[in-house]
Amino acid sequence: MSSHAADREQGAEFLPRFDTNGLLTAIAVDSQSREILMVAFMDPEALAKTRETGLAHFHSRSRGRLWLKGETSGHFLRVEEIRVDCDQDALVMLCQPQGPACHTGARSCFYRKLAGEGLVPVEG
Repeated sequence: MSSHAADREQGAEFLPRFDTNGLLTAIAVDSQSREILMVAFMDPEALAKTRETGLAHFHSRSRGRLWLKGETSGHFLRVEEIRVDCDQDALVMLCQPQGPACHTGARSCFYRKLAGEGLVPVEG
């Protein structure tokens, strides 16, 4: 293991590892229920704004710009804690959702499950 990899995996310094597109994966989880709310991507600007404001910001790949979750719907994600995976290329954000997390109006973007060859709603 290289010194840089050891620093990233074992050290106390935050060294986020963005992919070739300049993004890392960010998973929003309800801080109370631990339900996965959504998965999105952050670039350095989104990560900095999230840390600065306490509100989840992402890089919108479809819009090609910074996106504050809830900027049009009012359904913000208040970030209470950010957990970093072992090689610092993915984050789990423990959040307090201020309404549905999914753009469809569902509480979570994960409201369906595979059943055979199709999808069915997740109960609860």
